[in-house]
Amino acid sequence: MLSENRKSADPFDLAHHCWAPPRQRDRTFADRMAILSSKLRSLTLHRTTRVPYGARRRDIIAFLNKTRPDVILAEFGNVAMRIAPVANQLGLPIFCYFRGADASSQLRMPLRAAAYRRMMPRLDGVFSVSQFLLDELADNGASHPNSHVVPSGVNTDLFMPGTKKPGSILAVGRLIEKKRPDITLRAFCETAKQVPDITLDVVGDGPMRETCEEIARAYDMCDRITFHGAKPHGYVKSMLAQSEVFVQHSVRAKNGSTEGLPTAIQEAMSCGMAIVSTRHAGIPEAVTEAVNGYLVPEGDVDGYQRAILRLAVDRQLVRAMATTNRQKAVDCYDNRKLIKIVEREIITAANERRQLIAQRRPG
Repeated sequence: MLSENRKSADPFDLAHHCWAPPRQRDRTFADRMAILSSKLRSLTLHRTTRVPYGARRRDIIAFLNKTRPDVILAEFGNVAMRIAPVANQLGLPIFCYFRGADASSQLRMPLRAAAYRRMMPRLDGVFSVSQFLLDELADNGASHPNSHVVPSGVNTDLFMPGTKKPGSILAVGRLIEKKRPDITLRAFCETAKQVPDITLDVVGDGPMRETCEEIARAYDMCDRITFHGAKPHGYVKSMLAQSEVFVQHSVRAKNGSTEGLPTAIQEAMSCGMAIVSTRHAGIPEAVTEAVNGYLVPEGDVDGYQRAILRLAVDRQLVRAMATTNRQKAVDCYDNRKLIKIVEREIITAANERRQLIAQRRPG
């Protein structure tokens, strides 16, 4: 495992190497002298100055030679663009897994898009949590013939429906611009004025929490809206199990950042919840209109409110969507099945590379 964080710990007790940039006082004299030339060379060859060089590169190579991996799976595009040249130097197959901002907001940086275009031919394959992200990359000239959509998924044996609280609506996620919790709050409050027995639980924290609490106070809905703050995964799992409707108003942020396919939506489906969300990123790949949820355009407060109201007054529809979502999660989003897909594609590519190398050897 390669990590960019010196403080990161490996929960599986596997061999790991933290490749954070060395502090200035830790650089050798030769490294300090080579900084400019190395960055210029990296920029010319790879369209990024972030490829490791000097002692940092030597340490990574030593780690890989010691651990002798069969293949490298780089989580996120910005990591893959740095390590791909090293993997190529060592003859190691390398894959990249795109998950969200790395294939959306980062593409707004001209050099990053150029680096991705230069990186793609150096990869053995690409994974993405949604087709949307692959399309975003392709629109910027960065595509790979061996690309696969594999969502992050969820353990459907752990995330299961429980005893549902009638009229319960749940929002889970950071309270940030990309998830527009203020729209969720306003839409719920307008619905709650018409339906007296519904409640909203908000699990998560962030810079927009004060705004959301102000909306609840302005609508005099503090007795029907509970802000739980950031909670551990077990707490979230319990809330998903007991709630009926999951709401998330995802939008493209001002910096271009998008979702990939929100894990929270997959977890909600696995826990047997109806979904109300937006036609954003990979969400329409999971939610089919009027089948297992409702989707509205980004920023459509009125449409979002109408969708919530539709489910608030039709509990039979909620139960039907919940059943559909639970089955779809088991069939399509069980992470054990998805991991096997990733493993299969990696093994296939690694075997093809070995066969190609063997064919090129003389005699």
